[in-house]
Amino acid sequence: MSELQEKIDQEREQARAVCDAEGATSDECAVAWDTVEELQAEASHKRQNANPKNSLEQYCDDNPDAAECRVYDD
Repeated sequence: MSELQEKIDQEREQARAVCDAEGATSDECAVAWDTVEELQAEASHKRQNANPKNSLEQYCDDNPDAAECRVYDD
């Protein structure tokens, strides 16, 4: 995962450089930030898959109004 984070950091710096050189409204700038966003999405998906939900969490995702899924504040 740290390799992916390093890649995100590198692409973020690259995107900043491209936007400084080409302008914030340029196509190159948009593409550079799209790359960063895609890498961040990949990292998010990997984190989600690393912590799979247990059966109760899955049930509550499907049935949020069920009594078993109620959350009470103190």
